[in-house]
Amino acid sequence: MNWKKIFMGSQSGGIFIALIAVCVLITSLTPRFLTETNLLVILNQVSVNAILAFGVTFVIISGGIDLSLGSMLAVAGVVAALFAKSINGNVYLALIMALGVGALMGALNGLTVILSKVPPFIVTLGTMTIARGVALIISSGRPVSDLLDSFNYLGNGDVLGIPIPIGFLILSYLICHFVLTQTVFGRYVTAIGGNETAAWVAGIPVAKVKWIVYTLSGIFAALGGILLSARINTGQPNAGLGFELDAIAAVIIGGTSTRGGKGSMTGTLLGVLFIGVINNGLDLLNVSAYWQQVVMGGIIILAVILDSVYQKIKR
Repeated sequence: MNWKKIFMGSQSGGIFIALIAVCVLITSLTPRFLTETNLLVILNQVSVNAILAFGVTFVIISGGIDLSLGSMLAVAGVVAALFAKSINGNVYLALIMALGVGALMGALNGLTVILSKVPPFIVTLGTMTIARGVALIISSGRPVSDLLDSFNYLGNGDVLGIPIPIGFLILSYLICHFVLTQTVFGRYVTAIGGNETAAWVAGIPVAKVKWIVYTLSGIFAALGGILLSARINTGQPNAGLGFELDAIAAVIIGGTSTRGGKGSMTGTLLGVLFIGVINNGLDLLNVSAYWQQVVMGGIIILAVILDSVYQKIKR
């Protein structure tokens, strides 16, 4: 595998350089940053956002958007918790039901976008509110607690010293990167985002591909909901508020075009790490949470500008 091409390619080189620069800066300011423990903390903290971001990368490359990620995460997390309660709970059934609910919600998003011809922004803005309401209804507005230890282990356990959420992050990246770069489906997604009409004329099943990408987004949102519920040992109907914005920000920072037709999973991963590193660095430097939002917004804008300059230099 050509790692130099993957991380220094035209779509991810700019954010890779920005990430390295930020790491060097934070390391010079605090010795606690570049330690094995802290690096694992960063990866563990960004794991859920990364998984959501990988799913929505397919959607954005295809020319769409999905604002319902956080709400779908909440519904799936509550469903998983309801089936993973200590009394008569079943962890396998909890996983199947949660992922199934995520796939169903994603599929309904895709179907509505395709049949209604309404812009995805409006459709998923509506389903964001609907899904949040569903999460509150099925949980009666209260957190679902007292979950099986085997379920909670998914969010807090480790294998060979590596937290399980990080394992899911790595596995999700490898699968999504392979699908996007090495399969016909991945080429279809990029083609549709580049020019939907031309893709249809070329014989690409546009509607089917769109339906699949929104379904995938729902599945990855559900996986994020499972891991988050397992981490906090509770199915929280208000979980995931604003997560869709963090995931979409990571995708855009990673070089994926908001107009579709261009993007990479590596860029998304780097975007997620960029946000995670900055948040972690600001915490280590004891920067006020209020100022963190200001700093983060400014750095995100700067990163996008630097990436744009890098793309022009590459051309």
